[in-house]
Parts: sequence; structure tokens; C-alpha cells
Amino acid sequence: MRRSSILFALITSVFVMSCGTLSQLADTAVPTAQTIIVTATPEVQPVAEPTPEPALEPEPTSTTSLGESTLIAVQARGILRCGVNADLPGFGLYDAVRKRWSGFDVDFCKVIAAAVLGDPTKVEYIPVTTADGPNERLNAVRTKLIDVLIRNTTWTASRDGAQLMFAPTTFHDGQTFLVRADSGINTLTDLAGKRICASSGTTSVLNLRDDFAARDISFDLIEIDGEKLYSTYAEGECDAVTSDSSQLSVQRVNLKNPDQHVVLGDRISREPLGPVVAEGDDQWYDIVSWSVYATMYAEELRIDRSNVDEALATSTDPRVLRLLGVEGKIGSQFGLSPDFAYQIIAQVGNYGDIYNDNLGPDTTFNIDRGPNKAWNLGGGGVLASPPFR
Repeated sequence: MRRSSILFALITSVFVMSCGTLSQLADTAVPTAQTIIVTATPEVQPVAEPTPEPALEPEPTSTTSLGESTLIAVQARGILRCGVNADLPGFGLYDAVRKRWSGFDVDFCKVIAAAVLGDPTKVEYIPVTTADGPNERLNAVRTKLIDVLIRNTTWTASRDGAQLMFAPTTFHDGQTFLVRADSGINTLTDLAGKRICASSGTTSVLNLRDDFAARDISFDLIEIDGEKLYSTYAEGECDAVTSDSSQLSVQRVNLKNPDQHVVLGDRISREPLGPVVAEGDDQWYDIVSWSVYATMYAEELRIDRSNVDEALATSTDPRVLRLLGVEGKIGSQFGLSPDFAYQIIAQVGNYGDIYNDNLGPDTTFNIDRGPNKAWNLGGGGVLASPPFR
């Protein structure tokens, strides 16, 4: 059951995305790229809400022992420990003034807490980074510093085979470039010979090297350790910065003069982003996976925060009744309450609610949903849940 719960969604995603506009890369010689390493001490360290400031060292309520049931550990402590980004508006952000967390990924932490504990506020958010150290995001999963990682992390074969398990993709993204509007850079070929900044320890570096090698485009790579990627770009130390399109769109808004910067339309990769858990606890993997699926299936069935109570009281659709726990024993199979999906939808929302709250038309970012729509609602959506039955 460990992998099969997401097979249907993955096949659907790959089939639809394969019909997209990503160009086929040619097999050509690998050009030599000069690599410059810029090191920086990470400034973001772990913090547990509601402490006023992020702590200097991680101090989780308690750690889950290797081999211990994560569900039992979470329920015993009454808190979900969720690894997130603390500095990416729209996805994961800690507001030190208001002492609150917000973002798309943050809300999916709440989704799991609502399913497991019946309360989306029972979350300890632990900032994790891509830099080496105790708070490196993937090591934090393996060592059980966190119960689940939800931090714009790409699902790859090498990561999946390294004591990690990836739950359903919550955000389908692609890598591209942020450049200055007056730079004359309009296409990928215009980046030939340019200085390109990328975050070290991420798939962005490998994707850039692979794609530009196939295109025979030479460039100077500047790898940035820590959280200095966009400040380095803003200070003019690189001609372009590369990352996931969604991240670039968000960071562009935060630059001093956003209109002086543009995100290129070309994509050099497909980036499936989603929750990550440690290998070896299939029950916890299923819980995280089906909690995510509940948000997607609810949108497929057009059940959201605004109408879930009415649906619970009046619906005769067996699909809706099984989703909300009125019929069947789906929740108990995972060690959860029968109404775990109802708790998710009522207290956090369906997928569309979560997307619109953080990235939709009424936000600063207004990122088009693109493929991140339910498969049956049109517009090229690839989100799909296996049936709740």
C-alpha cells in the first residue's frame, strides 16, 4: 500500500503533462561550465509557534524514535512537527511581528493535523533548509526531527531511494529563470555566457547543467549556500537566478522594483513538489497521502469549506458520504476517525480553498493554477485522487 496509493495520480499527471509544451532536449556534447561557490551562514533557524522569535537551535516538543509508530507518537504528544520554509511568501513564511505562520505548504501541515488530531492549530512548525546541517530538510526527515516535510521539495528517483517516501504531489511546477527586464534576455539562448545563480543542494543546479548541456549553452554557474540566493541576484552578482517558477514569481514581488524584473516563460524541467516522510512507516505514509487526497477529491466532488456542512447533512451521493465518513470505514483503516476528511475540509478547506487562500487571484501573487486543477474541472488540470471506496 506504500506506493500504490499514489500510482493512479502519478500516471495521470505524467500522461497529461507529457502533452504540454516542454521542449524535447537534444543529446549533444556537455559544455564546460565555470562553477563559483558563494557560501553564507543560514540565517533561518528552527522555531516552534508561538515563540516570539525563531530559536537558535531546534527544540521540538519531543522526537519520534526510529522505528516508532509516527501516528502514536504524534497523538501522544498532541502536536504535529512539520518541516517548512520560513522565508518563502505564499508557501511558507514566519511573520515575527504577528508571530504567525502562513502559506500553501503551511496549510497542508494543518491538513494533516486536522486529520490526525482533529485540530489544525496543533502544529509545531520547524524551519528547515537546503544547507548542510542538523536542519537540512531531508536529514530532518530521516532523523525524525520532523514528522513530515512540506517545503517545496521535488520528488526525484534518487531521493525516493534514500530512505524517503513522497506523498502525492501538491504542486506541479517547472524550473525557469528570473532576469532583469532591460537585460535583453528573452529566451534560453540569450543566457549563453551569462552568470546564473542557483541554490546549492537543490535540483535546480542539476537541471540547469543537464538542460544547458543538451542545448550546448555555456554559462557561469554561481551556487549559493544558505538563504542568500535572491539578495545575491538583487545586488547584481548574477545576470539571472533559476528556481521553480512559483518561487521566482513570489520572490519577484518582494524585490525593490518588481516591474524591473521578469520571469521567463521557458521551462527546463518538471518539478513535482509535495510532502515527504521517512521510509519504514507505511501507516504514516498512508495517512499523509490520503489526507492530501481528501483535499483533491473534495474539489473533484465540488465540496468545499462553504458547503461541507450542508453536504454532510443532506447529500445522498455515496461518494460524498464515504469521503465525509458517513459511510464506510476508510478512516479506521488508517487509524483515524471516520470523519477525518470532513475535519480537513471544514477546518482547512479543499485543494482549491487552500490554493486561493495563498496563491490565488485575491493574493499579491495571483499565480495561475495551470496544471494544479482537478482533472475533471477543465483547464488542463492533472490533480486526481484515487476513489474513496
